[in-house]
Formats: sequence, C-alpha cells, structure tokens
Amino acid sequence: MTLWINLDGAVNVRDLGGLAVQGGGTTRPGRILRSDNLQALSDRDVHHLVTELKLRHVVDLRSHAEVMLEGPGPLTRVPEVTIHHHTVFAEGGARTDVEADLAVDVDAVLPWVGQAENGPVVSRTVGHYLGYLEARPDSVVSSLRVLSGGDGTALVHCAAGKDRTGVVVALALEVAGVERAQVVADYTRTGDRLEQVIGRLRASSTYAADLDSRPADSHLPRAQIMEGFLGSLDRRYGGVAGWLDANGWTEADTELLRARLCD
Repeated sequence: MTLWINLDGAVNVRDLGGLAVQGGGTTRPGRILRSDNLQALSDRDVHHLVTELKLRHVVDLRSHAEVMLEGPGPLTRVPEVTIHHHTVFAEGGARTDVEADLAVDVDAVLPWVGQAENGPVVSRTVGHYLGYLEARPDSVVSSLRVLSGGDGTALVHCAAGKDRTGVVVALALEVAGVERAQVVADYTRTGDRLEQVIGRLRASSTYAADLDSRPADSHLPRAQIMEGFLGSLDRRYGGVAGWLDANGWTEADTELLRARLCD
C-alpha cells in the first residue's frame, strides 16, 4: 500500500513506510518522505508537514540554479526545519554552481539539455543515474546521512521527485535491507502521478522546454531503469554497499539508517 501524502502545492509526496524488508518486517512510516519540488506549498501544507508529520530535515537535490530560478520554498522560513542542499549535478569546469546561477546558464540547471540522446531510453537513463554517483558522491553520501539521523521526519526531493530522488531513495532502501522488488516498485509508483508531475513542471519556464523536447513516454519511471541501475552497481561494486564503502560510508552509518527506517 502506497502511503501518499496529499498536499495543495506538491503532487508526488509519499511516505517510505510499509515496504517489506528482507528477513521479515517492514519499513517504518513517519521517518522518511520523498517528494517533488516544494516551493509552492500552501500554509496548510506547511502546517501538515511540520506540525502533524513532524518534518525536521529536508534534503534538496536540485541544483543551485534551480533553487534560484524556482525559489527555495516556504519551508526555508520555518525554524523547526533544516534544509540540506546537496545537488547531484557536477560543477562545470571552472564555473561553480553559484557562478552558473548568476549567469542563469540552462546547462547548469539541467545538464542533459542539448546533449545527444542516443540509444534506448532505459540505458540512457541508467547512464544519467550512474552519472550522479560519479559526479557527486559527496552529495549522495551526505544526503543518506541526513536521512539516517536527526530528530523527527526527513524528506528528500528534487524537481519531479523521480530521478535524483529516486536514486537516493533506492540507495537508502537497499542499505536498509528492503527487498529489491520493493525498491523497484517504489520507484515506479511515481508513474501513478506522472501526469500531474509533468503538468506542474510544464507550467515552469525552468523545465518546460526540456519536457516538450522529449517524447512523453521517455519520462516514465520504468522498472527496467531501476533494475538496470542497481544491477550496474551489483556488477561494478558488488552492490550498493560496495559503492558506499568506496565513498566513505561506514558500518555505523548503515546501522543508523537501518535503525531509523526498519522495525
């Protein structure tokens, strides 16, 4: 059962509770949420998230340019909530994210814009996902550590809540011992609300051109994409744990994440 959270200003928000864990048990609700962008949250949304769901930490995976163009959102004005900004996009050449922001460089906002789209959509998307890990392993590991600790509920989001968020959430669920089929199924659930997600993004000049330049079905969160991504990590690193170990993740980190997310 998907634990959707219905808000006025975001359409792809759900709780990661209730997923089957290897060896028995399920993930705990009220610990980690995933979402699309949050800058349009209403006052009622903020009250629900902060007061009722006890949201205390937000991991924002958007680029600095996206934050500048789209806005940081009302949660940045809530003292109970800490925003952790960890973009998974590389800084291009000598230009930092901040310098790119000032130039409002579309390539810094959405780095894939203008790149050749060769090959099947599944393999291309898997390549993008592996690129996040190659470009910003520091951001990926830092994001997982935010989700592992602290008080209250944590939330991770990007623009659609599908690709960047999907990668970080999949890694977190794998570390927690969630069954692989459940990890893949959680990824594909964004498809249930993809039309609403695309509608929101298409209304923004930041994302509209990219959305309109690609076939509609290229945005679908296909099971084969997540299976291919995780399978690549299995082959290259012996699994998610192997990649994390190579990038500074510790056994203590794993214990914290499992204790937070699992029964």
